[in-house]
Amino acid sequence: MAGTSAGTAPPAVPAVRVPRRRGTELTLLVVAVLLSVYGYCAVGLAKNDTVPPGAAGYGAGLGVLALVAHLAVRLRAPYADPLLLPIAVLLNGLGLVLIYRLDLETPHDEAAPAQLIWSTVGVGLFIAVVLFLRDHRLLQRYAYLSVVTALALMIVPILFPAVNGARIWIRIGGFSIQPGEFAKILLAVFFASYLAANRNALAYTGRTLWRFKRLQLPTGRVLGPIVAIWLLSVGVLVLERDLGTSLLFFGLFVILLYVATGRIGWIAVGLLLAALGAFAVGSLEPHVHSRVEDWLHPFASIEAGRGPNQLAQSLFAFAAGGMLGTGLGLGHSILIGFAAKSDFILATAGEELGLSGLCAIFLLYALLVERGFRAGLALRDAFGRLLAIGLASILALQVFVIAGGVMGLIPLTGMAMPFLAQGGSSVVTNWIIVALLIRVSDSARGQPVPAEAA
Repeated sequence: MAGTSAGTAPPAVPAVRVPRRRGTELTLLVVAVLLSVYGYCAVGLAKNDTVPPGAAGYGAGLGVLALVAHLAVRLRAPYADPLLLPIAVLLNGLGLVLIYRLDLETPHDEAAPAQLIWSTVGVGLFIAVVLFLRDHRLLQRYAYLSVVTALALMIVPILFPAVNGARIWIRIGGFSIQPGEFAKILLAVFFASYLAANRNALAYTGRTLWRFKRLQLPTGRVLGPIVAIWLLSVGVLVLERDLGTSLLFFGLFVILLYVATGRIGWIAVGLLLAALGAFAVGSLEPHVHSRVEDWLHPFASIEAGRGPNQLAQSLFAFAAGGMLGTGLGLGHSILIGFAAKSDFILATAGEELGLSGLCAIFLLYALLVERGFRAGLALRDAFGRLLAIGLASILALQVFVIAGGVMGLIPLTGMAMPFLAQGGSSVVTNWIIVALLIRVSDSARGQPVPAEAA
């Protein structure tokens, strides 16, 4: 009996899955929609002393979009993170409220209806990705197709006239689109696929730099292709004077290279190259140089008697907001000018919601990025890990670059604040990013884990 007992294998530990939490997601979606409708009504009461006549339609439309998206997640991604979709709905709803509030100051130029249509398109693509992309690893098969398509999308705007000094738009009649917004997702797929396939060669082969033992350069055969793609992408964007997206792609490249190799030296090299590139472009390119001058001397136009420029007016808006803000609809950020609904929409949030509201918005972005990182770190496959971290890093870099420019921390770059700012291409691609994070998080949370670990 003793021998039999000793030879008996221990019982297998049953595997369990994490709770689905779809009910939590639905509850948070209701809160997100109600907060958005409250903001819409608050704007109407502040401006016209009455609830806007379209408040019910706005709430119903946003609620239907949120509900349909929730049903898609419940059907095809039942283990997905329950916070991703509610955060996206709340940010998108708040963006519509802010754009509608600014539309009241420019009745001849209303942007909220078009933004609502683009938001509907974005949610539609979100649903399509969740329903038809059953496994994120399928994207790895199309890495080189993704990079070719991304480069083509970035080259095409060169053939069209510049808008506000940058060639980043395709305009045909009354329709316009910004291809670079879609290219960032395709490049994230390519970088994640290539680095996942070559991470060992990147980390453990190559030549160590003299006196820098922690920085080991991989062989040109391994590092060359991805560096060539990155340089080509940034070169095209420099020709288009789209320095914001250039900085975004550079940051994405360095972050994923660090995550793939685990070598912190790449961060140091990335910061050094970014500083050298920023100095060179800021000194030699007139359009960028003017933005650097505005950043260094934001009140120079006032001192010269020409009145405040956009950056100075934005700083005044933040200062007027104080801790609690003036209240929705009671600010004067429209004085910023033509970019008040796009590049500088964060100034409206800062003035009318105050520092407390601004911190709440930044916390929403931080939570969205954190959940993306968490999903990536929980995955066992390298491609999914790099893809999730890359997509979350895109959102983080965009928020940093835009908020830093509007607040005077860094020169302006002309990008769109995710979900908040006016811009159809931006809101559509951000919804696709959230859909991919939903798919990745479903794979991560749906992995069976031993009962002891759970």
